[in-house]
Amino acid sequence: MSEYDAVVVGAGPNGLVGAAVLAGAGLSVLVIEAAPVAGGGTRSAALTRPGHIHDVCSAIHPLALASPALQGLPLADHGLTWAHPEVPVAHPLDGGRAAVLERSVDATGLGLGDDGAAYLRLMTPLVAAGPGLVDGVLSPLSRPARGAVPGIVRFGAEGAWPAVTLARNRFSGEEAQALIGGLAAHSQLSLRSPATGGFALFLGLLGHLVGWPAARGGSQAIADALVGVIGDRGGEIVLGERVTSLATLPPAPTVLLDLTPRQLLELGGDRFPPRYRRQLARYRYGTAVFKVDWALDGPIPWTAAGCRRAGTVHVGGTLDEIALSEAEVQRGRHCPRPFVLVAQQSCFDPSRAPAGEHNAWAYCHVPNGSTVDRTEVIEAQVERFAPGFRDRIIGRHVMGPAAVEAHDPNYVGGDIGGGRTDLRQLLARPVASRSPWTTPAAGVYLCSSSTPPGPGVHGMCGWHAAHAALRALGVPTGT
Repeated sequence: MSEYDAVVVGAGPNGLVGAAVLAGAGLSVLVIEAAPVAGGGTRSAALTRPGHIHDVCSAIHPLALASPALQGLPLADHGLTWAHPEVPVAHPLDGGRAAVLERSVDATGLGLGDDGAAYLRLMTPLVAAGPGLVDGVLSPLSRPARGAVPGIVRFGAEGAWPAVTLARNRFSGEEAQALIGGLAAHSQLSLRSPATGGFALFLGLLGHLVGWPAARGGSQAIADALVGVIGDRGGEIVLGERVTSLATLPPAPTVLLDLTPRQLLELGGDRFPPRYRRQLARYRYGTAVFKVDWALDGPIPWTAAGCRRAGTVHVGGTLDEIALSEAEVQRGRHCPRPFVLVAQQSCFDPSRAPAGEHNAWAYCHVPNGSTVDRTEVIEAQVERFAPGFRDRIIGRHVMGPAAVEAHDPNYVGGDIGGGRTDLRQLLARPVASRSPWTTPAAGVYLCSSSTPPGPGVHGMCGWHAAHAALRALGVPTGT
């Protein structure tokens, strides 16, 4: 007799969503997490000074608001609320200029000058396709609703281009081209790689559709709300217990693993046939991040007013500069002027810092496993567009790739995406399969961001894995 119907290894957002779905279907569920706190990439901590709440990994969550998995759970009942900046994203350029992605497509176009009409032609149909398009992207192996097909086809036709090509074909001005480049750089790929234009379009679409919010009080609030839902549904969570082998798990007919292929092989490679093991061993991890958190005695003094209104600021200059930065990382090198993602949560969530103080979060991309300290070049890039920034730093916390992986072993070599997201591996995660969440071992499922739809705090990897398990058990699926 099994004590549990299902055991989930890993309490990141995907593991927690998977557990919530299984428990919601009436299964008895146990979640086991090695860290002393649930959350994986959605944890917060006082990293610099007392009273400062920093997001240790993920910070800004448009996917969480768009995700059917998270929106289908009563997270607000467990204290989760969202803090929205005035505008989702800004991208500064030299001379005090900035491209600003407003919530409104029309307002964004107005700010792009001569490129405004081209922006409206590009984005208006995608925003009109709305939730159906988002659902299609987040459930890439499912049959889309008939009404969503035209929007998905349009998105695929535009998004298949490399970001550099998309930006140059559509726009002539530096502002609009840089905006596309900054959005595409979230892919952690060369901007000349196929389909990087899709990353830019999808993230821009989310900015218009749902915004780019932060969890009020810190990203930990997302994990805490998921833990609360699981508890309400009768699930159990054990923290601070590292699983070293699948053989040590409590007996259960269903096991969900919020692990990447490397950990899967380490914990239970002998459970899988040789061909599957070889496929997992060939799985490729992506570039890493070098992250800095700052405590500040005031907000970042951006020269461009639009940046002072934004929750996220893409710091990297022109499209050519961003493309060079990301290409250098792909070659295993460190660019002297890296593309830097900055989140300034305390500007729109006062709970993040003591009165009169602020904090900010930033990272740049580096080669996987890099040991090079990038603090100085990151701060120089921010100072370039916000003179006087360095003078406002009153506390600093740095995480290189090794520290990022130590925080969450799924971030192999500092790769926060759970694996490279190029066209070859975006859907074949971790293998090419009609149900990549299902492993060859009976009752064992993979639910990490190494499965479709990939990285991001959306919980859909756990949602898909849980539904695959419920179908195999013949249990009606619900949330």
